[in-house]
Amino acid sequence: MYNKLPQIWQDQLNQLHFTSFTPIQEEVFEPISSGKNVLGISPTGTGKTLAYLLPSLLKPTPKKAQQLLILAPNTELAGQIFEVCKTWAEPIGLTPQLFLSGSSQKRQIERLKKDPEILIGTPGRIFELIKLKKVKMLSINSIILDEFDELFSDSQYQFVAKILHYVPKDHQLVYMSATAKFDRDKLANDLVTIDLTREPLDNIKHYYMMVDKRERLELLRKFSNLPDFRALTFFNSLSDLGAAEERLSYNQANVISLASDVNVKFRKVIIERFKEHQITLLLATDLVARGMDIDNLECILNFDVPRDKETYTHRSGRTGRMGKKGAVITLVTHPSDLKTLKKYATVSEISLKNQEFYIV
Repeated sequence: MYNKLPQIWQDQLNQLHFTSFTPIQEEVFEPISSGKNVLGISPTGTGKTLAYLLPSLLKPTPKKAQQLLILAPNTELAGQIFEVCKTWAEPIGLTPQLFLSGSSQKRQIERLKKDPEILIGTPGRIFELIKLKKVKMLSINSIILDEFDELFSDSQYQFVAKILHYVPKDHQLVYMSATAKFDRDKLANDLVTIDLTREPLDNIKHYYMMVDKRERLELLRKFSNLPDFRALTFFNSLSDLGAAEERLSYNQANVISLASDVNVKFRKVIIERFKEHQITLLLATDLVARGMDIDNLECILNFDVPRDKETYTHRSGRTGRMGKKGAVITLVTHPSDLKTLKKYATVSEISLKNQEFYIV
């Protein structure tokens, strides 16, 4: 695979001390390169973005507008794909542009006048631009649906289905996801399927802490004061998240929330502060689980046991990315919840004493 890449990419990989490709990157390269419809499933943190970008970026012709469309279910993921795409597209003379709901449509239409070869965006905004005849689907050769299981959810699928309705019959479709839970009837025919969900991710350790329901916020406050600790902290309910942030902020804990109603610009500022270790606990719901990619994130903290295994898997995938070590800690308040958690992962009990973690 390495020898099939342009020299300028090989040089970049060497500068990044990139020694080997992950299984998903190796396996999808040939079928995507040859224009086949591909279904790629691999755990979060195994390099799926680069897996589809490298072969897909080798196909567009420079200076010919709108050839490759990449759809993502939320603004965070779309933004991250755009940043990665620029790194690899620009050295070979290709221009990606980003199209997000909630951002200025007028400015995005101006960007289209620059004839980008690659369009990256959320389905709602892309469909609006198609209706305005600004995105010309007849020129699109390949469509990539990243986290396609999320794109096929009730809120998104209406836009995705309409977008696909506009494309020529001979276009290529690439579906990528971390989970194999989806409706196969919505997929294209003649798919090359690469399912690596059974690949073990033994670099991530899974723990739980038994705690009284009323003591959870006090425990979070203690977490927020730990030296050299940082955790993306997930809540099942938005109301629990709001109440927790209010109480913890009152107690001067180093926490901030990333709720869905925070505007795009402020979300970016919050995430940057978290990346730079200025915030200890970043509180979130699953709405942001898909799009966040934080290098070397040490820990995922579940305020309560996630509702299903897929949710647990997606949350866990935010740590231990690309083979690095990571930990997931779930707060458990009832024996029945522990029974549920053990269906999701092999977990060990830990406790916190004198700002140190101990295996119970």
